[in-house]
Amino acid sequence: MQGEPADPAARPRRTRRPRRHPVRLRHHRQPPALMMSAPIGDWGPARTSAGLFRLVPVRVERDLLLLARWMNDPAVAMFWELAGPPAVTADHVRSQLTGDGHSVPCLGVLDGTPMSYWEIYRADLDPLAHHYPARPHDTGLHVLIGAVGDRGRGLGSILLRTVTDLALARRPASPRVVAEPDLRNIPSVTAFLNAGFYFSAEVDLPTKRAALMVRDRSLCHLM
Repeated sequence: MQGEPADPAARPRRTRRPRRHPVRLRHHRQPPALMMSAPIGDWGPARTSAGLFRLVPVRVERDLLLLARWMNDPAVAMFWELAGPPAVTADHVRSQLTGDGHSVPCLGVLDGTPMSYWEIYRADLDPLAHHYPARPHDTGLHVLIGAVGDRGRGLGSILLRTVTDLALARRPASPRVVAEPDLRNIPSVTAFLNAGFYFSAEVDLPTKRAALMVRDRSLCHLM
């Protein structure tokens, strides 16, 4: 499963392809606020059925070669569009680190091994908010699973549920977690569904047609 940023400034544009008519949603401007109530590095580990998992904020000098290798995997490059020399990945990650603070890039570390990349962001302050009815403090997720052996065996769903639980627990003001995987990326959409998200709408973003996936805080006690 792979997800990718919706912001066209964050990655190269792809050729537009014919589309069906999307669901058109109005955007209500949200007040600015801090990204996190607690730094992600302080969220701590979480026990999962796959092992002990934690999010570690990215450091370019430490993590660049690993991230660049993942971005050059064809299955990842198809959706993230960051294949190429390490400088391409570095530019993308640094734009997250030196931006407005609304997005935090992280490594997902499972039993001590980095195996996934996450961007956890304020969806209501992101360009995505122009394409769906955002609520104040909505949390957004982008994710990719790095190793081929970790894909296709349900691990993505386990970690999506774990990270969503952490985000809602550590960000009490956040009413829900949202994501916008490419509609063509069936494994990613399926992983979100299996992690307790529901399909809300199809949305036309500048670089893709996406499935708006939502997991509401109010429904978590039912899962």
